[in-house]
Amino acid sequence: MRLKFFAIAAFAVALARSAAGQAYDPNYPVCLHLYNGPMAGDHIDCSYTSIPQCQATASGLSAMCIVNPFFAPPPPLPERRVRRGRHPVQ
Repeated sequence: MRLKFFAIAAFAVALARSAAGQAYDPNYPVCLHLYNGPMAGDHIDCSYTSIPQCQATASGLSAMCIVNPFFAPPPPLPERRVRRGRHPVQ
């Protein structure tokens, strides 16, 4: 019984694929989606700050530029408060 369980577990581990990580970098607003064909799969490179920059790289390749759906712009800076001191009485 143990041997059968071990064989099934080993077979399941051998067939398991590693999980794909997140392809979208949240630090950049534009991604290049490169099509490598049905055997090689697709590749996503999110390292572009603008669509024209991405299009320059994609020129001549089977690729397209897309807006990064996971882009997280930096939060706005807090509004500075002006401290008003008391004016001396004259």
